Amino acid sequence: MKTSIATVCLSGNLVEKLEAIASAGFKAVEIFENDLIAYPASPKEVRRICDDLGLTIVTCQPFRDFEGLPLDRRDKALERAERKFDLLQELGSDLLFVCSSTSNETSGGIDRLAEDFALLGERAAKRKMRVGYEALAWGRQIFDYRDAWEVVRRSGQDSVGIVLDSFHIQSRGIDLKPIRTIPKDRIFLVQIADAPKLEMDHLSWSRHWRCLPGQGDFDLAAFMDALVATGYDGYLSLEIFNDRFRAGSARSVALDGHRSLIYLLDEASRRHGSPVNGAVPMPPPEAVEAIEFIEFAVHEGDRPRFEALLTQLGFAMTGRHKSKNVNLWTQGGIRIVVNSDDEGFAHSYQITHGTSVCAMALRVPDAGATIARAKALLDVPHEGAVGRGELNIPAIRGVGGSLLYFVDDKSVLGGWSTVDFEPVTSGTADAGLFAVDHVSQTMFYEEMLTWLLFYTSLFVTRRTQSQAVVDPGGIVQSQVIESGALDRPGHGLRMVLNGSQSNQTLSSRFVYEFFGSGVQHIALATGDIRATVQKLVANGIEMLTMPENYYDDLASRGDLSEKDIAALKALNILYDTDAKGAYFQAYTATMEGGFFFEIVQRDGYAGYGAPNAAIRLNAQSISRPKQSE
Repeated sequence: MKTSIATVCLSGNLVEKLEAIASAGFKAVEIFENDLIAYPASPKEVRRICDDLGLTIVTCQPFRDFEGLPLDRRDKALERAERKFDLLQELGSDLLFVCSSTSNETSGGIDRLAEDFALLGERAAKRKMRVGYEALAWGRQIFDYRDAWEVVRRSGQDSVGIVLDSFHIQSRGIDLKPIRTIPKDRIFLVQIADAPKLEMDHLSWSRHWRCLPGQGDFDLAAFMDALVATGYDGYLSLEIFNDRFRAGSARSVALDGHRSLIYLLDEASRRHGSPVNGAVPMPPPEAVEAIEFIEFAVHEGDRPRFEALLTQLGFAMTGRHKSKNVNLWTQGGIRIVVNSDDEGFAHSYQITHGTSVCAMALRVPDAGATIARAKALLDVPHEGAVGRGELNIPAIRGVGGSLLYFVDDKSVLGGWSTVDFEPVTSGTADAGLFAVDHVSQTMFYEEMLTWLLFYTSLFVTRRTQSQAVVDPGGIVQSQVIESGALDRPGHGLRMVLNGSQSNQTLSSRFVYEFFGSGVQHIALATGDIRATVQKLVANGIEMLTMPENYYDDLASRGDLSEKDIAALKALNILYDTDAKGAYFQAYTATMEGGFFFEIVQRDGYAGYGAPNAAIRLNAQSISRPKQSE
């Protein structure tokens, strides 16, 4: 299949959209009629622009309210089509895109509508053009692709075919099996869109909530399987109406769009057992085995204070880099790299963001295969300076321009800590922390779908239901992505993506004060949270104070004894349960820049303490002025 995208997906004027589409690697485009009408250039000039950008114009759409009109108005509708044929020929396209009528004037059954398309098809054939018919989910007479196909079939014209749109089909829950019976040469175009499952009218749902494949809840796998069964090899085109996309960067959305189609075709190929036409060759996705290390960029002048904090948290310095001003700190299975080198990527990152997480390394089964897949998915590789005898760990750009490294146990990459670092013996102040439980990345709200697609296309993942968390300054959307073995902390990957449309939430303040998206907090696992928090407090760590009312409410639930609740209250520990077990969590006070650590104990619990999120955000909001003084 050949990939395409409609200009309606993007922000900007027509030429800005076309340039973004070409920059993203697309070779074909659907021009939305409103974009063409609003642009001050002739169709021939637009065609020349597309030619210069290497873009084929698939169609200019839509042509509306054609079929089923009163007979005395049919000739006028056919004349409108002739003018549209003229336009399409100037653009260099041969496909007239007709969506099913929503007019109150339309009437008649399948035969009458087929008669209209027979007349239109005759005119198209004389001009060596084609007519594609799409069933809108809110069409007045035709809202089911099966009926649209029957209209096409009964028209008796080879120049008339069907346009299949995944949104119009799956938003109505229509059976996909009949797609397999449609001859591939009668499928003139396939439009693809994902969407969250919502309860609303189809028109509003379509106009505001569509998203790219892999970002929503539709079963696009089943749709693609039915399409592949037909042998279809024409255009697979994105048609996405989304308020976030129209407010965002056209180039970023176009790039995400191309990535989503590459991912969609790769997944279809793997289910099919052989490459689908148009699929990009790449290794299969793998599950993340663990977070190997987390790297902080720290200015040399701030390093003593930051490393004192690590000591208070129970970490010990166990390695010094052989050629750079970089130290390795460990506790249990947690590895933290402190990079204070005066040149290189971490130094540049620190200048922009201050003390912060500049990189993470993930352990995967095959680092070479993962980086190859990332490149095929248009992820941006990173090549940094490598010193003599130092490992060249493959990496790509991640959230906020940070780095994501890949290591494995099958190659020399698995020995990075012994190859790059000289061992250091130091006393340990172990506080019982043994693994990274999860990492929370905060980003601009408009970026959330981008990074959701980034992780889900690259790795074998599972994503939980998005949560709307109440912050004193507004609503924060939170999306969890999980990969690998998750039954034990320290195994697999748990990533929490947060974003907010309100600029008053702590999430938004972090993004603006951080000058971009990044890691706002890291959750560290312990087997005994009471002992760990007691140790941290004794070491001088300031914990976030929780409201007394929270513990009064906890007592009313009845699943903890008064003694246990008193112990949790004394240590500012929050508590939650699910069907699998209990969860305890506590937070350090928010540090300069908005970063903080979370301490968690999982006793079989599978979630992330969502019921307690609003409590934590309120506590942080109250303590924030004190922290910033």
